[in-house]
Amino acid sequence: MTTEIVKPGDGTLRKVRSFMRREGRFTEGQRRGLEAQWPTCGIEPGSDMLDLDQVFGRRAPRILEVGFGMGESLAAMAVAHPENDYLGVEVYRPGMGSLLRQVGENGSTNVRVISEDAVVVLSKMIPDGSLERLQLFFPDPWHKRRHHKRRIVQSEFVSLVCKKLKPGGVFHMATDWQAYAKHMMKVMSEAPGYENCVASGEYAARPEFRPLTKFEQRGHRLGHGVCDLLFKRTI
Repeated sequence: MTTEIVKPGDGTLRKVRSFMRREGRFTEGQRRGLEAQWPTCGIEPGSDMLDLDQVFGRRAPRILEVGFGMGESLAAMAVAHPENDYLGVEVYRPGMGSLLRQVGENGSTNVRVISEDAVVVLSKMIPDGSLERLQLFFPDPWHKRRHHKRRIVQSEFVSLVCKKLKPGGVFHMATDWQAYAKHMMKVMSEAPGYENCVASGEYAARPEFRPLTKFEQRGHRLGHGVCDLLFKRTI
């Protein structure tokens, strides 16, 4: 999240974004997926609020996922729940190519993607009260103490998410870092406008709609527990 202020040598102030844009290496399949599906599924970053009914060509529940990685989970949800529309925000272009390759193979028509910082997208492109759910699965835990300020789950970000959710809409987080799970729980429990969907201070069982990814399966084999947090907007 763009909350850290840095003072360079010239004395000016600038904000540090919540991510470092990473190009990485494309596989041929990822490159083909991006080239083939972007004209239909890609949304160029901009400063205008999106008309989501126009973007998807229909009116349906909208789920936005921040940082979908290689897109395995998002692609599976889009197939399993064709009644929903899914908007993925990711800055790792090979990951975008991977998701769009899967979208093409699955024939899904309910997925759109944006390559931009999540805070920019939410602030400038997503209308208030338009999301059924916002998903944040396995974000960078920034495990070193001096880097904790870079964690995306901070009061400013969760307040922004609250505005974008419909009343009753859910902010769904998942992490395999126990220390980050505790941090998330603390921030969310103190955030105005939210209520824990399970009980105060309690983590949720993995909902059936969140697929068990290869990443998570590997974590289980290594003995890493996964915490899901579901908080709904109450105002």
